[in-house]
This record gives sequence, C-alpha cells and structure tokens, in this order.
Amino acid sequence: MAEDGVGGVRKAATLLLSLDQDVAAMVMSRLPKDAIEEISREIASFEGVDKGRRDKIVEEFYHLAMARTYFDSGGLDYAKGLLEKSLNKEDAAEVLKQVTHAAQTTPFGFLQKADGDNLLTFIQDEHPQTIALILAHLESNKSSEILVGLPAGKQVDVVKRVANMEQTNPEVIREVERGLEHRLAAIVSQRFEKSGGVEAVAEMLNLADRATEKGILESLEAEDPDLVEQIRRLMFVFEDINLVNDKGIQAVLKEVDNDELALALKTASEGLREKMFGNMSGRAVQMITEDMEFMGPVRISDVEAAQQKIVDVVRRLEDAGEIIIAGRGGEKGMVV
Repeated sequence: MAEDGVGGVRKAATLLLSLDQDVAAMVMSRLPKDAIEEISREIASFEGVDKGRRDKIVEEFYHLAMARTYFDSGGLDYAKGLLEKSLNKEDAAEVLKQVTHAAQTTPFGFLQKADGDNLLTFIQDEHPQTIALILAHLESNKSSEILVGLPAGKQVDVVKRVANMEQTNPEVIREVERGLEHRLAAIVSQRFEKSGGVEAVAEMLNLADRATEKGILESLEAEDPDLVEQIRRLMFVFEDINLVNDKGIQAVLKEVDNDELALALKTASEGLREKMFGNMSGRAVQMITEDMEFMGPVRISDVEAAQQKIVDVVRRLEDAGEIIIAGRGGEKGMVV
C-alpha cells in the first residue's frame, strides 16, 4: 500500500491537490508553519502525478485516517482486527505501524486511556507547573475531571499556569513524559495532544460544576481580573444561548431592549433567531425583523458588543440562580 520512493511532503502535496480548493486551504491552515512552507514549495514545483499513483496516495490517507479512528476507539487489537477485515494482512500491518508510531510520538499520548481517578491520584502531588502541562495536553473532559479533583488552592495555581502557557520546549515535555510513564505504566494506555492557553482553561471550566468554576474564578479574580474576564468571555458565547430553555430565554428578553436585540441577531444563526423569536409575541418579532431589515450595514464590532451585553445578562441571571444552562457541570436538563 505505501508508495515506496514517494516522500511524505510529496504525498501531502498530492493529497491537497486532489481536494477541493477550499477544503485544501482549511487543511493547510491547521498545519505547523514549517510544514506549510515545505508543502507550499512542493506544490509550487509540482509537475503532476499520474492518476494511478494519486489514487493510491488518497487511498493510503483514507486507510490511515480510519485506522487512527479505530485505534483511538478501542486500542491496538481493535484497530488490527478491523483493518485486517478491510485490507490484506501486509497492508493492514503497514498502516497499523504508521498509526502506532504517530500515537506514541504525541505529547502525553500514553495518558489517553488512563482512568481519571487513578490519574488524579498519581499527579495531584506534582508541582502545579507539571500538572498544568499535563492538563494542557489532555482532552477537555478528562482535564476538567482532574481539575475538579484538585485542592482549591492548587486549582487556581494550575489554571493560571495553563492560561499563560505558550510554547513548551519539547525536551521538557519528553522529560516529564518519561517520569510519568514510568510511574503510570500499570494503569495507562495511549494518545492525545493539545495546547494550553486561555481557551483550554475556558473548556475545562465549562465542563466543571458551577461551584468549582465559581470558586476558581473568584480566587483568580483577586490576582488577575483581566485574565478572568478573558476566560469568562470564552466560556459562554452568544450562540450558546441555544443551551437556555424557553423560560430562561424569556427571562433574558425582559432585560434586553429591541434595538440591542436586533443588532445582536444580525449575525446570529437561523436556529438561534428562531429560538429567540419563538419566545416573543408576533408583534415583537415583526418589529425586530423590520429593524434588522432597515438597519443597513453595521460594524461587526457593534454587533459583537451587543451580543456580549446579552451574554452578560445570561451570565448574571445564571449567577443569581434564575436560569440554568444545559450541560454545565454534567446537568442535562434545565429549570427556571
């Protein structure tokens, strides 16, 4: 299956040239800068490839992508079993070899299937910087679960470190990995990668229970109010109003004037507009719709400011216990 003699950069360039231009651009935007430069040079000097070779490269990518999905879902044996049902034994072994190598070289990849409670037990006494590094490389669900289990004082320290984390020396990551892998070898399996930053903190806190979130943000606010504001703005965005039930929407609408609502809904999704309109009288909907039609061009910054004011109303009502946002802290339903 593997195209002997065809380098990885040439394969990547061939694959991108086989895709729709918009899709290829999206893929390129997610690659590291050095990879983008290298592939761009290859594309610029590209003299074409015969259809048979191109099809084989696309097929190889497809099988690698599917193998990674199998691997992440059920581990090595599960992936091997499914691959051998769709490929011959030799090709299945080659694909599995590539996927296994990629998983093993991913930062903290071996922690993916560690049980959250066991992982917490083993890392809670680590230095906050080490814990922050680990959480920044775990999926949000798992990192949030571990964050909630940490002592209150350490939670704040770890959140600050994740939020301020940027690039980390790969050798530092490998050194921390080696120490953890040795100690956790009996309880862990494979995979994952991510990065720190304010976005990572917002994702963790969005999944934490309300008491944990509030305690961390209140403690952090005394030290760094600007950071807390950044986190809060990322935790709940305008489109997330879809997570509030009808009674909650009605409570929010009571505190928002029509001009502000019309401006905020200018760039809203059709689903959110319908949700808002479904909780208003026919006359009010007509007025808002007319305002939006006759508003003409508006600055994006003005729309975003109006949306943020409404988001602030939602957060204030939630803090006061007047509405509950679906999915926060594991809650599936909403009450008002």
